Amino acid sequence: MSEKLNIQDIARLANVSTGTVSRVLNNKPDVSPATRERILRIVEEQGYVPSSTAVGLVSGRSRLISVLVPALTWPLIPEMMVKVAEIVEGTPYEIVLYSISSSNHLSDCGKVIDRILATRLTAGMLAIFPGQSAQHLTHLQRQGFPVVLIDDQHAPVEGVPWIGVDNRGGAYEATRYLIALGHQRIACIQGPMKYKVSRDRYQGYQDALRDAGIPLDPALVLEGDFMLSGGRQGARELLARPKSERPTAIFAQSDLMAYGVMSAAAEFGLSIPKDISLMGFDDNPSSAHMQPALTTVQQPCTEMGQQAIELLLQLIEEPHLYYRQQPEDKKQDLTEYAPRIQLPTNLMIRDTCRKLSKRALQTPDRHQQAVSG
Repeated sequence: MSEKLNIQDIARLANVSTGTVSRVLNNKPDVSPATRERILRIVEEQGYVPSSTAVGLVSGRSRLISVLVPALTWPLIPEMMVKVAEIVEGTPYEIVLYSISSSNHLSDCGKVIDRILATRLTAGMLAIFPGQSAQHLTHLQRQGFPVVLIDDQHAPVEGVPWIGVDNRGGAYEATRYLIALGHQRIACIQGPMKYKVSRDRYQGYQDALRDAGIPLDPALVLEGDFMLSGGRQGARELLARPKSERPTAIFAQSDLMAYGVMSAAAEFGLSIPKDISLMGFDDNPSSAHMQPALTTVQQPCTEMGQQAIELLLQLIEEPHLYYRQQPEDKKQDLTEYAPRIQLPTNLMIRDTCRKLSKRALQTPDRHQQAVSG
């Protein structure tokens, strides 16, 4: 098998500089038609596939984009990445994927940041759910390196463009929907309260109860972990109570926890939604195929991925729109306009919630009366 050609080989065969080859490969106009035709003919004859790294090094501009993600098995990540990859495919850029382990997140992210600054291998970074590492990404931004975050675990980082969803509004709509079906004893299985997303969704739940004149019952609020096991454990605790103290509906703050609620309900011989209604949050791809299909709040994952990568590409290609030059140290800082884009959610009504009968609505609830009193 013949040795793989590089950009220097193409330049030698065409009797031009590597810079000229780079300009042709990047479709730049400042090359004569005859030279362009000769280079492209050699590229085709030799079956040469240009390396983004090589072209970037020669042209002085990287054609690679870093994407920092947690484990690819996380819900929602694949949907985002499909859209990100689709958009990048239509540009001269390619993706370098960094997957950060949850067990050593801060250390791994620090190493990635150091490597990026040292090598300048990539032109910008999209960080998806970076967790505690989000604060460290400001170091990249301060060095004039474009960074865009998709995050819901912590408040937006000052000076760094951010894409997120309206978790509070989504939880409000979910709870309001259950109230409209006649439910008043609505349990909430939260995510870990150290995360902003959990606090926002809990606030939306509280807002809907307050607006409907329903007092908050702390006994119906349990902290979970966003995982199936957390939903199962929380549901077991709720469903083991005397019937008069059970909720008529459960709002699980993630679809995975909602799956756990389904499992626990089956253990107790209860039918969803006949015996208890269930609401999730996320709209994982499998939620529409559960039995019964899960009513849930849909996060706009595809749109988040699209807006984030389009914003990053704009920061890379047109930095003057967002950056100001600092003459004293010749570094670039984002202007005060660091975009904050919050996307709305969508309520996906399926088969796990039912309207309470008039009889159920008229039945006195001694526990509710005690809470109200």
